[in-house]
Amino acid sequence: MARSETLQRQVQVSGERPQLGPHYKWIALSNTTLGMLMATINSSILLIALPAIFTGIGINPLAPGETNYFLWLLLGYMVVTATLLVTFGRISDMFGRVRMYNLGFAIFTLGSILLFLTPGKGNAAALELIIFRLVQGVGGGFLFANSTAILTDAFPPHQRGMAMGINQIASILGSIIGLILGGILATINWRVVFLVSVPFGLFGTVWAYWMLRETATIRGHQKIDWLGNITFALGLTILLIGITYGLEPYGNQPMGWTNPLVILAIVVGIILLVAFVFVELHVSDPMFRLDLFKIRMFTAGNLSSLLASIARGGLQFMLIIWLQGIWLPLHGYSFEETPLWAGIYMLPLMIGFIAFGPLSGWLSDRFGARLFSTLGMVIQALGFLCLTFLPANFDYIWFALILLLMGIGQGMFAAPNTTAIMNSVPADRRGVASGMRSTFQNSATVMSIGIFFSVVTIGLATALPPALASGLTVAGVPVAVADKIAHLPPTSALFAAFLGYNPMATLLPAAVLQHIAPAQRAHLLGKEFFPNLIASPFMFGLRAVFYLSLVLCLLAAVASLLRGRRYIHDVEAGTLASETQQMAAAPTQGGAKD
Repeated sequence: MARSETLQRQVQVSGERPQLGPHYKWIALSNTTLGMLMATINSSILLIALPAIFTGIGINPLAPGETNYFLWLLLGYMVVTATLLVTFGRISDMFGRVRMYNLGFAIFTLGSILLFLTPGKGNAAALELIIFRLVQGVGGGFLFANSTAILTDAFPPHQRGMAMGINQIASILGSIIGLILGGILATINWRVVFLVSVPFGLFGTVWAYWMLRETATIRGHQKIDWLGNITFALGLTILLIGITYGLEPYGNQPMGWTNPLVILAIVVGIILLVAFVFVELHVSDPMFRLDLFKIRMFTAGNLSSLLASIARGGLQFMLIIWLQGIWLPLHGYSFEETPLWAGIYMLPLMIGFIAFGPLSGWLSDRFGARLFSTLGMVIQALGFLCLTFLPANFDYIWFALILLLMGIGQGMFAAPNTTAIMNSVPADRRGVASGMRSTFQNSATVMSIGIFFSVVTIGLATALPPALASGLTVAGVPVAVADKIAHLPPTSALFAAFLGYNPMATLLPAAVLQHIAPAQRAHLLGKEFFPNLIASPFMFGLRAVFYLSLVLCLLAAVASLLRGRRYIHDVEAGTLASETQQMAAAPTQGGAKD
């Protein structure tokens, strides 16, 4: 039997924590950081590699009936992860966080191997890829649900903010590395995009199995809340599926929000989630610990995290479309090159986060989370305000400085807020608390993408058709064809730009292009026609999104400000101890109240 399992059983029987060496906390930090890095790289690596993947399996993701494959490969991982986080957190509290974290590493690695070995072609291969990505999502759910709980268990209160800051660097670092790595590996072979995570997954699985120890006290005789799990999983899954399909055109509408099935999914999802709350209030051992919301710090932290995630969750998605569809082509990059360069030009966002994530976490250990989290959200709001002043074809230095500012704000908010949430809950509920925190964050990200994309698409649907019809007609396209193309859902053009395809080459039939004079054809397919055509209506919708995000960031700042003084749950006494009491008990921890 492995040492970790032996220690875990000792903990369950005796209720005492195993004695760990002084370096164990760094082992926990390095392993969970590797897990977060691997999971987030795989979340963003597809954004750049999707064209190569669809070419490799022989599918046109923009063809009628094929868009579903694109959306599910893009969002399926996030949907399944968000749905399972609370359940996995609760299971981890019952059976051991380290054991479930190890299982997550193994499942994620299995999913990566299956993706690399995808045997089929065409639609069968697309379906296989989606299923294997969902397997990865299950593994990612175990990793996300337990990493912060394991860190909270391993580190003393006066070092948790610093540890969370370092760990969360992996999230933003992984999202940017994934963009760049996806662009590089996709030029080699689409299968290599999935193979790259396998050696890290195998190493992480073995390392976690042998080195991580179960330090939490696990209560015996706990029951699984089956009804709560089912209503929550079904409700959130159906709701997120409705949001996902709301991004697709329906009939002559540019979006699918009027689709009866989308409306039904959203309504049924909400009804099931309401039923879930009722169930949790009436079962003896609930999955979703609603009583945790009686803790002011926990409630304020999660509310601010939810608002912040809605505000910025779709930011990367929109910035990539802006760069790939407008700015990069206008600056001489071919559409095929834009995915890789979009990742490179977004590096300032990562730099700001790396610089201030661990620093703000370290400072929050001494001065509390309220100041840094609140200021971080105010800085994020200022960044969104600055973005509204940029023209479609901006001077990059200003764009880079704004991204740097937003990275700083994001870094100042994330680690202190997460640490405050985890410090405020009893030790035996850290798994479910971590799962609840991650559920709010991941679900908000999916909702944010749906909101951002819908607002921008509605703006395009209003202003783009007349501009597109006029531009195509002037360029020599027959009036009837130009009018038909102009009234196609603008999502096709946006998805094309996002995937690194030439939008006009995907919209115009090949037969029409062959009958156009070479000079006019070159103009239509060139680097300036589509960007100049889409710039004005796109920026109209994008600025509306930025204003919405600005308001959400300010609301998150208010929620963060109202969190109250910092406190750490005293496990032995079963009370919430103020920071002053904590410092009196442990003089080496030092610090001051908010």
